[in-house]
Amino acid sequence: MDSKIKFSKYQGAGNDFVLIDNRTGFFDRKNDNLVQVLCDRKFGIGADGLMLLQNNENFDFEMIYYNANGGEASMCGNGGRCIVAFARDLGIIQDHTVFLAVDGEHQATIHDHQVDLGMIDVSVIQRDGEAYVLNTGSPHYVAWVSNLQNKNVFEMGSLIRNNETYREDGINVNFIEKEEQGYFVRTFERGVEDETLACGTGATAAAMVVAVHHKLEGAHKIPIRVLGGQLYISFNKTGQKFTDVRLIGPAQLVFEGSFVPPFS
Repeated sequence: MDSKIKFSKYQGAGNDFVLIDNRTGFFDRKNDNLVQVLCDRKFGIGADGLMLLQNNENFDFEMIYYNANGGEASMCGNGGRCIVAFARDLGIIQDHTVFLAVDGEHQATIHDHQVDLGMIDVSVIQRDGEAYVLNTGSPHYVAWVSNLQNKNVFEMGSLIRNNETYREDGINVNFIEKEEQGYFVRTFERGVEDETLACGTGATAAAMVVAVHHKLEGAHKIPIRVLGGQLYISFNKTGQKFTDVRLIGPAQLVFEGSFVPPFS
């Protein structure tokens, strides 16, 4: 592999990612240490995760996502929106795409900096005490709280993510509170092992919990505010099944460059 790695950095509502065009297959997918260095905010570029855009003969492209700790991860919704913007900027797509991610096929449209990303259907929502547990491409724990702005989400989220139930596989921990214009959500992400400014699959899970909690049926669009900005989640709910799920929000290029790993 060339010692210099070309990259682009994108952010979606403050969730930031290193993106690499790997259509030639030059990036060593087994190099966890390299992913950790690239995502490190002191010694690397700094990001919540890293994504490879790869060729796939049946889709416009394939998305491979890694957590900041170097492990290949489950679906990342904000990452999905950012890689759509990356593909558009590379000239691979125009305003519509169908791509493959770890949880299957995704469709998306993009206009300027706004990406409307199709998410997977969800039909299983479980309870853990007063909290809700569901998988929207990644596993999520969602709990209602009050005074969310002043909560220690790192401490609270870490305790739940590392408890006896979730320690082995990990879980993303979301806290939600009703506010005037919609709902406010803060998330502790596994893999990052910290609070992030946004989590797309977490916002999606929180919106579904809103629908279950308030016994909503039919088509809805739920505003979800995160620390990094505003997201919207639309869906159609019939009983416990969510279909036509869309994650809508911004995705923008931050900067481009090249990086030389310290151990290359």
